[in-house]
Amino acid sequence: MRYFLLIILCAVGFDASAQWYYKPFNKRTRSPQMAYAQSHSIKRLPAPALAKVKIRPFTIEHTPYVLAMIEESVMKTAQHNMRFHVYNAASYNFSDLAQMYMKQNRLAEAKWFLLQSITISRQQNDDRHTIANLLDLATVKADYGDYTQAKQDLAEARQLAVARGLTFDLATVEKKTRYLQDNKFNTLHTETHFAETADAGTKTVNK
Repeated sequence: MRYFLLIILCAVGFDASAQWYYKPFNKRTRSPQMAYAQSHSIKRLPAPALAKVKIRPFTIEHTPYVLAMIEESVMKTAQHNMRFHVYNAASYNFSDLAQMYMKQNRLAEAKWFLLQSITISRQQNDDRHTIANLLDLATVKADYGDYTQAKQDLAEARQLAVARGLTFDLATVEKKTRYLQDNKFNTLHTETHFAETADAGTKTVNK
């Protein structure tokens, strides 16, 4: 009896585990081979051909209205800085006003604001700003025709640059000196505007 049961169990176990008997290895259906991944990187695209367009420089001319608006804005900023004792910033505001007046040949106003800026920059020990103001002041005096005082301002700027070891500013002073020497025989500007109330209209800045 034991042998009979052993034979039955072996037959059942062999039938359950040996399914290859019905489906041999050589008759299995194989899945198709997976395709390799394709690279869709942007580097594979051809380089785009960009048209070279030459952009011409364009200068926007300041109309009298725009200049008046700029002057009013800088003037208000200078008054604000002087009122709250921000003297260093106010000194640069005065320089900006002076340079704007120089472009308009309003030399009297430019000279007044440069003198105010120089006074403040000396008090603040801002040597580089003082040198820049002296160069602009020399240019204004040269436009007046007062070359003697213009040379004095240039000499003072050069002396200050040498004393402080400011090499770049010294080179700028030398360049400005050569320019004024080459053009010192020019006639006085015929279109120079002298503001009769320059001092009266700008002294409110020092309040």
